[in-house]
Amino acid sequence: MRILIVGAYGDVGRAACAALGERHELIRAGRSRGDVTLDMSDAAAVTAMFSHIGQVDAVVSTAGEVRFCPLADHDHDTMLYGMRHKVMGQINLVLCGLNTVADAGSFTLTSGILDRDPVRDGIGAATANGALSGFVSGAAIEMPRGLRLNVVSPGLLDTSQDRYGALFPGHAPVPAEAVGRAYVKAVEGAGTGQVITVP
Repeated sequence: MRILIVGAYGDVGRAACAALGERHELIRAGRSRGDVTLDMSDAAAVTAMFSHIGQVDAVVSTAGEVRFCPLADHDHDTMLYGMRHKVMGQINLVLCGLNTVADAGSFTLTSGILDRDPVRDGIGAATANGALSGFVSGAAIEMPRGLRLNVVSPGLLDTSQDRYGALFPGHAPVPAEAVGRAYVKAVEGAGTGQVITVP
């Protein structure tokens, strides 16, 4: 398959690339480096990127930013930041890519554990993750041409523990290899409308 991976240089993106790159041609996209560069929160930029790369068999997004801060410090703008970058950014990939992904291809988005197992200061992430799950379950039943749509929801990766572990007290890190396998399941499997959790 020819697979676009957005967010290919983050910890989750590297895990997805390691697992999928063994058998497939990867087009790596990042905000500042990659085969293509992309701000996925800009729908026009996403449309232009798809025109540039041409048809792909699958799109995998492992990108999306949110603000971490206490509830009392959140306001309209801090919450909207996560909705724009993590939620609408990934939704843009689906909406703008519907006519570029081959028949029976797939889209795989990424949420995370915090809507299932919240932590302090993680309200923005929990909200974005829940929104992505809702989008996937609702949109999957309307996807044209046999296209599939899933979302991977990983816990804190072992490769991220040193940098982000303090934000996830008591959370057991998940192996990056296991997270990579979740993307293989989403891309090479038959499921649609699924939230694939790791663990």
